[in-house]
Amino acid sequence: MFLFILTLFFCSKTKNVSVSGEKQREFANALFNRELYTQAIEEYKNYLENYDVPKNVRASINYEIGNIYFERINDYENAMAYFLKVKYLYPESKLVNEANKKIIACLERLDKSVDAQQALKESAMLDQSQIEKQYPGEVIAEIGDRKITSGYLKYLINKEQKSLPPEYRKKSIKRNDKLDVLKRYLMVELLYNSALRKGLDKDKEIIEAVFQAKKSLMANKLVNEELKNKVKITDEDLKLYYKANKDKFVEKDKKGKVKKQKSFEEAKEEVYNMLKAEKERKAMDDLLQRLMQAQNVKIYEDKIK
Repeated sequence: MFLFILTLFFCSKTKNVSVSGEKQREFANALFNRELYTQAIEEYKNYLENYDVPKNVRASINYEIGNIYFERINDYENAMAYFLKVKYLYPESKLVNEANKKIIACLERLDKSVDAQQALKESAMLDQSQIEKQYPGEVIAEIGDRKITSGYLKYLINKEQKSLPPEYRKKSIKRNDKLDVLKRYLMVELLYNSALRKGLDKDKEIIEAVFQAKKSLMANKLVNEELKNKVKITDEDLKLYYKANKDKFVEKDKKGKVKKQKSFEEAKEEVYNMLKAEKERKAMDDLLQRLMQAQNVKIYEDKIK
């Protein structure tokens, strides 16, 4: 009986190590790459529980699990638990600084702003200037315990103005404009808080929409960075484009007949906008071709009906 129990004990201890640790980790990585995030987490956990894993690697895997919860599943409570594990169980890890940042991000997304501020102050990796960063000024509104200052309203106004095309930006912001910005902000905050109370932050459609929005924002940022230094236009370029496309820069009457040929100076802004658009399209086409080749993209046009 003793030998039988001993056999069962050893079998139970070794049932999860029939493959090497390296293979187990590769399997978890493969699940992650196939976007099977929940399953990947389980296999990473198996790897940590059943194999002799060095401390630095344990910290890395725990951080990776936290990241999956945070970035892919939007489960901020479980994500924070794993980031806290890195912080407290592996304090010597180089990932502690990043874990601290993610803990603060989790608290903010869980609408625990007071805790997030405390975590920010406790975090040794941040400069004092970041810790003490505030929007000073007179309190102009309150949402529960939260106070909104005139400094924060100024920040909101500047942010909104920068998001508008130059022709729609206001040179002077009047009192009514400021009130409108404040009311829009309060409306979004109130609706957001109400949605959180209803648990809509865990709604699958919301999570998917947030993920798609994030992909679009990242793609747009990449495009802006790629095109920033590749679309350069000189006065000589503008003059050559104007000469080659003079028929595009004319004034027409109501019947569509040409009344006047615009001079270069009169059409300069129009010339710039058209040339810039053409250069951006060309740079964008080149970027897409490069990415398609690098990532082995194939389009079967004959199968699209």
